[in-house]
Amino acid sequence: MVPSLEAYILAHIDQEPALLRMMQREAHVKLLHPSMISGHLQGRLLKMLVQMIRPQRVLEIGTYTGYSALSIAEGLEDDAELHTIEIDDEMEEMIRHNLSRSSLAKRITLHVGNAFEIIPRFAADYFDMVFIDADKRDYWRLYELALLKTRRDGFLLADNTLWHGKVLREPESNDWQTKGIQAFNNKLAGDDRVEKVILPLRDGLTLIRKK
Repeated sequence: MVPSLEAYILAHIDQEPALLRMMQREAHVKLLHPSMISGHLQGRLLKMLVQMIRPQRVLEIGTYTGYSALSIAEGLEDDAELHTIEIDDEMEEMIRHNLSRSSLAKRITLHVGNAFEIIPRFAADYFDMVFIDADKRDYWRLYELALLKTRRDGFLLADNTLWHGKVLREPESNDWQTKGIQAFNNKLAGDDRVEKVILPLRDGLTLIRKK
């Protein structure tokens, strides 16, 4: 997106909450890949989508700093819950610290470990909404597993599905992340179990509804 256009958009939407703004600044100081945070625009979209869908149970695959988890939790009703999974145990201290600074933490359960081991513990049709933002090499497998746990008419969101525009090019032989996103997009396009649309927001966000 053209920087001036992005600045215009951010100036004309709801403000980024103070805690999330602080978390974003801290990520740029402490982390190697701070751009992995959902950020102001996507964070406000996640909140609004949750308010529109009104899910009782949400699953997030890929917590990172907790920015997207807190954005999702903002939109949840008081009796709703978010389960978020982070595979990198080195992120746990930062995540728990960030969540502890918000009153929304009561709506969030953090699971540290492998999603392929954690997700099967949940019952079928348990979630109303799923947000996938994890290792791109595993996107299709994570999607298949999450779909089993998503109720009929539930929604799944897949982040980074335009992957810096690399989806348009033949990837290098060792570029497994791009290959993973391309494979996911290609398979999803032919999946008649769901309806889907790709939004050209930031790095691409695919909205999926389970039929």
